[in-house]
Amino acid sequence: MKRTTTLMAGLLVSTALVGAAHADTIRFWTMEVQPERIAVQEKMAAGFEAATGHKVEIIPVEESDIKTRATAAFAAGDLPDVLNHTVQHLLPYAEAGLLDTAAATEVVEDLGIDSFASGPIRMAMSDGEIVSVPSDGWTQLVVYRADLFADMGLAAPTSFEAMSAAMDKLHNPPEMYGFVAATKIDEGYMMQLIEHLSLATGYSPITADGSINEDTTNLVQLLELYKKMVDNSPQGDLYWSQSRELYLDGKAAMVIWSPSILDELGGLRDSAPVTINDDPTTKALAQATGFSTVISGPGNPDGAAYADVRYLGITADANTEVAQEFVKYVVSEGYGQWLSQAPEGKFPVRRGTGGDDNSYEMTWAGLDVGVDRKAPLADIYPQQVIDDIVAGLSVGDRWGVADGQLATASKIVNAQVMSQVIREMTDGELSVQEAADKIVAQHKALGL
Repeated sequence: MKRTTTLMAGLLVSTALVGAAHADTIRFWTMEVQPERIAVQEKMAAGFEAATGHKVEIIPVEESDIKTRATAAFAAGDLPDVLNHTVQHLLPYAEAGLLDTAAATEVVEDLGIDSFASGPIRMAMSDGEIVSVPSDGWTQLVVYRADLFADMGLAAPTSFEAMSAAMDKLHNPPEMYGFVAATKIDEGYMMQLIEHLSLATGYSPITADGSINEDTTNLVQLLELYKKMVDNSPQGDLYWSQSRELYLDGKAAMVIWSPSILDELGGLRDSAPVTINDDPTTKALAQATGFSTVISGPGNPDGAAYADVRYLGITADANTEVAQEFVKYVVSEGYGQWLSQAPEGKFPVRRGTGGDDNSYEMTWAGLDVGVDRKAPLADIYPQQVIDDIVAGLSVGDRWGVADGQLATASKIVNAQVMSQVIREMTDGELSVQEAADKIVAQHKALGL
């Protein structure tokens, strides 16, 4: 992996003088490809040019194409200077030599490692280096009717025990379902729920040495909860669509969702109207809703959150110094613009410049969200809710991250073995223990 060369003191002076008179152009591959988001990034690049003299060419690359295009560009020695990528690409890119890990580490250290949420930093660590710079992320949310929980004296759903107790008290179909679980096996949404809950109970399908986890103790706990969630849900093939619809209609006590639901709860999207009363623009449901990001289970009393994080990688072919300047700009002076592309799905991984400063979080909370109507999150939700949602990134996790097995874990996610077997279990074809044993056997059969 490429290292930044340390120059002699005299050369530093002359290089700075030359750099001041010379403007470079760097290339930035971005996964934010929608025209309106490209326009925002172009404005951000213009601000960077005004501040530094350096130009940035914004090149949109679809997320589904980023892996193959980056690999081909690396082989051709034609990588961009900065590469926007997902958490799944962190270790594979670093191990293949696509990323200048020393340059990324230097950026984070210069900005202050403590100014970043610890979860995204932990995900990016490898061999003592931070292989890529976190830019934004989101944590999956347990969305629940806080008003009903309060009326029944129920604890917030931050543990398996509390979730189970709430279902016992609130499930009253068809007027109210205790939960709306995912049961449609070909939707990625189901695997997101499974991974979130498995992290909460301390189960991972992959061990530290890369082998399949054969210990079903915590897996059984996960399966028992999931079975109860399905028993407290409507029948049929359920995925994100039904869970959102039923919650917005006031017929679900709890769902698990991405933060994309935040603007919809506030009545800002006509394609997903709030139907809890006669006013589809009402904020009443948002005000009656609570959110949990961290869930604890029998095997993980500290709990865990499911996080999806995006990164800015400085590549092996980069104009390193200019690329570093640009990445620093994106997560500092240009941070408000970067997050404004989709505030409901881009939480700030830097709450501020460090210490008690939360200026970036406050900027984010004031950004407009919504589609058909616009409003800042701070106008819909109290500050404590916003703080809690952002704080989830500090403990955000994914299978395999702690043990450097994220790449293998991602293959297990894509195989969707657990979705298929859990559906067989909830359809009554397998007992809980039979389902646990079948999951282990089928994971081993993948030959990873």
